[in-house]
Amino acid sequence: MSPSSSPSPAFLAARVFLPFALGYYLSYLLRTVNAVISPDLTSELGLSAADLGLLTSTYFFAFGLAQIPVGIALDRFGPRRVEAALLLITGLGAVLFATGDGLPTLASARGLIGLGVSACLMGGLKGFTLWFPREKLASMTGYIMSCGALGAVTASAPLEALLPFIGWRGAFWMVAALSVGSAALIFFSMPDKDDGHGGGTLQEALRGVREVLVAREFWGFSGQSAFFTGGFMALQGLWAVPWLMEVNGYSRALAADHLFWLNIGMLSGQLSIGAWATPLARRGFTPLHMMQVGLFVSMLVLGLIIAGVGPTLPLWCVLGYVSSTGAQMYGVVAGLFPMKLSGRVTTCINLMAFVGAFAVQWGLGGLLDVLRAGGMDGAQSLRVAFVMLLAAQVASFVPLARAGRYKPWQDG
Repeated sequence: MSPSSSPSPAFLAARVFLPFALGYYLSYLLRTVNAVISPDLTSELGLSAADLGLLTSTYFFAFGLAQIPVGIALDRFGPRRVEAALLLITGLGAVLFATGDGLPTLASARGLIGLGVSACLMGGLKGFTLWFPREKLASMTGYIMSCGALGAVTASAPLEALLPFIGWRGAFWMVAALSVGSAALIFFSMPDKDDGHGGGTLQEALRGVREVLVAREFWGFSGQSAFFTGGFMALQGLWAVPWLMEVNGYSRALAADHLFWLNIGMLSGQLSIGAWATPLARRGFTPLHMMQVGLFVSMLVLGLIIAGVGPTLPLWCVLGYVSSTGAQMYGVVAGLFPMKLSGRVTTCINLMAFVGAFAVQWGLGGLLDVLRAGGMDGAQSLRVAFVMLLAAQVASFVPLARAGRYKPWQDG
């Protein structure tokens, strides 16, 4: 199909959206899977809280390191080739994790997995900028994020119910097969489309990265990316279950149920955004406004969770719902730069999210070990750690509240 033709909705759904959606489903499943299998990993390997945080956060570390190279690759080679190749690395990491028997091996495997899925969302967003009009991007972001939320749902109560039958090693063998299958689907079914900006030297590509990183528009959103998006990923991917078990005194099964409803809330939020973002924007309620309102409410809900006020399951579900608005930052920030930089913009902002997730996930584990070594019990130390996260979110919300002063870029 030529770039000038207008593809049908069926074409866009089957050959553009669905392959990217499957890749991001797998990416988010792998991001959050350790929250449910962490008790098994701890008992089998004898890990401390810091060890568990490090094991889990190597995914975020590798993912974050890959973001700028991935952004350059997406703008130069296109999302089809880049994402398909990286998903093969995901399969290798899953095999290594399934066969690992110690912290170094499992941490290395998690790093490979993080590298392998590092283009799953950004590749989709890059593809959407090529195939969909700009006014549809907020809705498409919501829809692909809902597929990621479905992966998170799968990695909660459904996985917990499946573990007695296949074990955590069997789950990763299944992931390896899905990774290879997803790579094949993306490579062989998805069309290429040239945006006219893929050429140029590596030096020119790096100049584009610098253009993004020195822009005040980028740094205006970096704190939100690190402590809201990254902080939510750290809770969802690891620390929500220990909180529910140690602070609320729930069993692992009941904690997994809460994680399930957290992810259902996120899924519902992303589907709502997909359905309503475009019509709301036409009425003046932009994706930026949506993000500002949603993340303000998320701070209130996290405060209620920390204070122990209100029923726990609805609060965690609402936290997932309102936190879903944070994903709109990718389209909002990309809209402040030329389209030729879209891959680098989204991966740079995603880098901040995963730096935040790594810092929060590992940092909370280290803080918990220090507090417990000083005589504080598990529940109280978790409360202190969660208060620290909330304080960081409050501080990062200040520049986000003033982000309306930035004007969208006009390509022309």
